[in-house]
Amino acid sequence: MDLACTPEEEEFRARLRQWLGEVLPELPDPPPPTDWPARRAYDLGWQRMLHDAGYAHVHWDASPTTRLIYLEETERAGAPYVGANFVGLLHAGPTVAAEGTPAQRARWLPPILRGEEVWCQGFSEPGAGSDLAALRTRAHRDGDDYVVTGSKIWTSHAEVADWCELLVRTDPSAPRHRGISWLALRMDAPGVTVRPLRTLAGSTEFAEVFLDEVRVPAAHRVGEENDGWRVTMVTLSFERGTAFAGEVVACRRVLRELAAEARANGRWDDPVLRRALGRLNAEFRALWRLTQWNVSEAEAAGSGVPGVGGSVFKLRYSHARQQLYDTAADVLGPDCLDLGRPWTLDRLSSLSYTIAAGTSQIQRNIVAERILGLPKGR
Repeated sequence: MDLACTPEEEEFRARLRQWLGEVLPELPDPPPPTDWPARRAYDLGWQRMLHDAGYAHVHWDASPTTRLIYLEETERAGAPYVGANFVGLLHAGPTVAAEGTPAQRARWLPPILRGEEVWCQGFSEPGAGSDLAALRTRAHRDGDDYVVTGSKIWTSHAEVADWCELLVRTDPSAPRHRGISWLALRMDAPGVTVRPLRTLAGSTEFAEVFLDEVRVPAAHRVGEENDGWRVTMVTLSFERGTAFAGEVVACRRVLRELAAEARANGRWDDPVLRRALGRLNAEFRALWRLTQWNVSEAEAAGSGVPGVGGSVFKLRYSHARQQLYDTAADVLGPDCLDLGRPWTLDRLSSLSYTIAAGTSQIQRNIVAERILGLPKGR
């Protein structure tokens, strides 16, 4: 696999680097992490700037190398993350692009790219845990609509979202992994109630969502009725395979900052800490190479959809991120309890990574069964 950059890709890097150098100094300071309406406006404003400059398409239809160059340069420059737009830009949008009808792509994709609409993810349920196929939210067909009743939990950015990628059970008599459909739900539809959940860090990026006979047009179903599990695997392949790619670059930047802090406060003299930083450096370099491989394999397959290698990445990245911020606590010492210090809130949020986007136990099962060919557990 040749990952060398072409002259055109290097020209893209230089042009992007110059643009970032011009616009980033003019950006206002981001709002506090607890003010999600303000963060929505800030994040969508940045997305609109990317769109107007011709960079909004990079996550979807650029070459693998161009996509990774974009992630490298934006992270190194300290550009804003996709933030409130991450479900639409990195999960729902790619799914609609891969599985939606021409009308659905025309309706939903341009507003995501222009920074006009925010999506949230309505997959997890209170009684299902990490067993996504055990979902119980029901949808029955009534003319041209589905009528949906049930609840979701850990719904990212629900309180500021316009749309929700929603999994529902449309055939209760079918086997668990069948009878599921993937719907696009308007969050302002009658019968939708959002109750924000406050995290350990004090923010409310997650919420409970209650659905009381909510009508969803059948035209908002992506894929065939009862084929939602397959469509969901497309969504999760993006979530596990490429959605965290930019964060790997960010973690490598944090490693450099931790080394500088350790040298400044005397912790660098500890050989155990230096070994931990060295191991993490090797880990994130390997994860970046794995990202390159996953993206290139998806492109070579012609689908653009990451494969099961995304589960390998998700499994290793989740644990490496937690180790990174545990090491940050070692560098900070007693200051790691100060929420105002760098990396403290990141350490709290890292605790969720072995659960979000499929638990580590689920990822191990996928790796064992679909990559190593081991028999399924009974």
